[in-house]
Amino acid sequence: MKALLIPVKDPATAKSRLAGLLSPEERVRLAWAMFEDVSRAVSATTRPDLVVLVSSFERAIEHARSLGWEVLVEHSQQSESASVDWASRMLAERGFDTVMRLPADLPLIEARDVDELISIELRAPAAVLVPSREGTGTNAIIRMPPDLFPSRFGQNSLALHKREAALVGVVCLVVNNERIALDIDEPSDLKLLLQLGVSTKTHSIVESLRIEERSGLSW
Repeated sequence: MKALLIPVKDPATAKSRLAGLLSPEERVRLAWAMFEDVSRAVSATTRPDLVVLVSSFERAIEHARSLGWEVLVEHSQQSESASVDWASRMLAERGFDTVMRLPADLPLIEARDVDELISIELRAPAAVLVPSREGTGTNAIIRMPPDLFPSRFGQNSLALHKREAALVGVVCLVVNNERIALDIDEPSDLKLLLQLGVSTKTHSIVESLRIEERSGLSW
């Protein structure tokens, strides 16, 4: 069985690298819009056997349940890596042989991106990594079994995940996907979104904030 796992933290603490450009309230609006875009895409997928949210954020929990997703409720959040690894262990114990972690800040993602990735034929032990746009982060990861090696999300996570996989004798399959590659962390990501993400809720929010007109922003 295959599960799609989406970790969501409280957006009040999200997108700190945009603090010089966006107010706390604006960052919350941005984070929620991205989650809505991801939710829309995920709701149209057909290949995952189960969609799971792991979070302590009540609004996200209510939203996930309204979509029929399962929720693993955290009472505290140490890090995204810890959240994903805890949830992955829980799913492994329930008999899931494959877990795909997908972040909640990929505004361009489409259902076909998830279905194509989770449909890749793997023979355990195995792992798939989808890099971020700059090529150093991990914007999606599939592990078979789900607890094959620890998560290392954060700076240089792609190299760190490859190293963790190598320690258990696995060579990761790296799959590039331009829509999954675009997460929103830096002002340059917002610029690209304004060019590419016209039909997304995130695009509407960013456009309404009139970011291009703000002084001091270098595109």
